[in-house]
Amino acid sequence: MATRIVEPEAGPRSKRAAILAAAVDCFGETGFEATKWSTVAERVGIGQTALYHYFESKTHCLLTIMRLELQRSHDKFMEATEGVEEPTEALRAAVRAAYDVSDQEVLQMRILHNHMDLLSGTRKSKREEAERVEARKLVQLVERNWTNLLVRGMSMGAFPLRDAQLLGSGVLGLIVSVWRWYRPSGPTPLSEVSELIEGACVRMVAT
Repeated sequence: MATRIVEPEAGPRSKRAAILAAAVDCFGETGFEATKWSTVAERVGIGQTALYHYFESKTHCLLTIMRLELQRSHDKFMEATEGVEEPTEALRAAVRAAYDVSDQEVLQMRILHNHMDLLSGTRKSKREEAERVEARKLVQLVERNWTNLLVRGMSMGAFPLRDAQLLGSGVLGLIVSVWRWYRPSGPTPLSEVSELIEGACVRMVAT
């Protein structure tokens, strides 16, 4: 039976949020493997041993970042599509929401999609495994959200009948592929990327 994750209360002296933010910066910019756990501690201004009060390992921290990012993505999808009855408009809203992110969230998305393979294998640590299991559930939930949106569009005659699960995977794959190459400091603004991908997703689904 998987351990249920209970988010710790963030008291005024808690360093958890600062550790996560520092880890996102380090993992996103330098890479997870290249980042020393001690570097995260230095950025927060605490000793390395203090990290273990919050996370038992660097991998535990990574899995937590991934779970939180998946939850954020799910919440943004639900918020963007709630009450949008017309399927094409709901699709457009969902794509736009996927790119309505801060620079920090860009790093979180990059980290998530660079380490999706980590969710496929059981972890020996109970705390790591609890995070992995919850993240896997969220992956399935996100995929189901997109599939259900397409099924609704097909049932209303707005989209041609196709394999909705396969099509949803294609749409999601196109959306998240951006995080492998996009850089906020690059020449292309995210708004332009969002507009391009939105149009491509509509063409993929509605024609």
